[in-house]
Amino acid sequence: MPVTSRPSGRRAYALLASAAGLATAAALASALPADAHSGSGHGHQHPSRYQDVQLLSFNDLHGNLEPPAGSSGRVTETEADGTTRTIDAGGVEYLATHLREARKGHPYSVTAAGGDMVGASPLISGLFHDEPTVEALNELDLDVTTVGNHEFDEGAKELARLQNGGCHPTDGCYTDKRFKGADFPYLAANVLDEKTRKPILKPYWVWHKKDVRIGFIGVTLEGTPGIVSADGVKGLAFKDEVETINKYAKELQRQGVQSIVALVHEGGFPSSSSYNYDCDAPGAGAGISGPIVDIAKNVTPAVDALVTGHTHTAYVCTVDDPAGNPRMVTSAASFGRLYTDTTLTYDRRTGDIARTAVRSANHVVTRDVARAPDLTRLISKWNALAAPIGNRPIGYISADVANTGTESPMGDLIADAQFAYGKELDPETDLALMNPGGVRAGLTYAAKAGEGDGVVTYAEGFTVQPFANTVNLQDFTGAQLIQVLREQVSGSNAAAPKILQPSANLTYSLDLTKTGADRIVSDSIRLDGKAVDPAATYRVATNSFLAGGGDGFTTLGLGTDDLVGTDDLSALARYLTAHSSAASPLVPPAANRITIVQ
Repeated sequence: MPVTSRPSGRRAYALLASAAGLATAAALASALPADAHSGSGHGHQHPSRYQDVQLLSFNDLHGNLEPPAGSSGRVTETEADGTTRTIDAGGVEYLATHLREARKGHPYSVTAAGGDMVGASPLISGLFHDEPTVEALNELDLDVTTVGNHEFDEGAKELARLQNGGCHPTDGCYTDKRFKGADFPYLAANVLDEKTRKPILKPYWVWHKKDVRIGFIGVTLEGTPGIVSADGVKGLAFKDEVETINKYAKELQRQGVQSIVALVHEGGFPSSSSYNYDCDAPGAGAGISGPIVDIAKNVTPAVDALVTGHTHTAYVCTVDDPAGNPRMVTSAASFGRLYTDTTLTYDRRTGDIARTAVRSANHVVTRDVARAPDLTRLISKWNALAAPIGNRPIGYISADVANTGTESPMGDLIADAQFAYGKELDPETDLALMNPGGVRAGLTYAAKAGEGDGVVTYAEGFTVQPFANTVNLQDFTGAQLIQVLREQVSGSNAAAPKILQPSANLTYSLDLTKTGADRIVSDSIRLDGKAVDPAATYRVATNSFLAGGGDGFTTLGLGTDDLVGTDDLSALARYLTAHSSAASPLVPPAANRITIVQ
């Protein structure tokens, strides 16, 4: 495949404006000659051997153009005295300002993303099939991104439309201007068309300025089909991340590109929730765990750094490559709350990165800087189009309905709503189960846009449940129902449990001192206060994603006597409208249906 560069029609590598975020630093040992950081060679007839290249990166934006609300819009920072504080963060108006300020003084600067730029988006973007987010990313001067699993929420054809432009095939054009698509390339090296066995989008892309060239390879997690609806990945094959990166690293090297960055939509779990903790410090509190560690340990040493995502966590760590040399692995949390600033020192003599000089730090996208006017105009345009739908009240709450914890109040509320709707469809419905990954946010009591404290708008509900899954009813035996609960903590979910959110009439104990499926205390499972009969038949309400066996719940894909209802957001809106009013707002569920033993 030929080497490709940035589209020629854009303002490439512009020096832009405004305020840097809070910073921490992680560095490999610096061991270069004295001219290693002499920049672009100002004052010399010829450029120096070494050229610093700024790599700015972020991940998992999920269409959060406006500042995210509640805990989704905060980061935790550890102070010098060991205490922690939270900082309000995020919003593309502020992200643009921070990125533009960060680029000042860096003539060699490239901006990359780690996937999930779209999908599971708030109403301002999701209502318009994420065209607003692509337009915002164009304004942010994003150079390249990998696909993530959420880029496949609406299937490969819709992803191709986001890349190439054109009006939506069903909803048409939203404005008088044709959607032009992304100015930046989406990379999908390990996503193949099952018929052609070729990547559905470019596997890699090469950034270059003058004599400096850096290749980017983009992959999403191999397990994408298990966490995306079946329709979204129909006809696609997802290959091993390491094998794919190593394959295209060799191809880039054959083309003379020695400096390589992998954009990997897979992540890890840091040992601290603070964005600025010292990941490489010895002892307790250091390091990361999770899938990205094995990937980083096995990707070829030809790759100089890994920009990652998916887990919505923050880390700037070094993980040894197969040759035993430390290599930078970064993630900037999610929702545009952080960005990572990495310095790659390019060696003009070898064309490679001098890894002993790689430096990286996460920075907070604080909201104490000026908003970028062009992004403000973009948000205003799309908000005006969304307002007639988004501002409609659908219910009232007495306090925040949080989306935190193993069992969350928001997850319980959604399960209750789906159970109530299921009973409307079929009075024989016995319970409801909701997957935690489908709960994208909580509900905030404080007024967000003048609607009044405690008012829940359609837009806020959309932010909680943006996937447009349907509510499905299926029959299962009691033995199958028990097996579903065991699948939360076993099989593909053994290492990272996915605890289903139950309707109020299902209770049981989760013993975290045990391992695997034994963590579900079988004799504690009660439905309407009674033990589940393995031989009886139970009617269960879930969303269509779970009904298809998603998230590793294979048994949920084996139900019988299917009945498909309305979309899940409509079910939530119906429940809130029926169970709350301004005079009698809904009290958040207590999240006490699962007893956790630790």
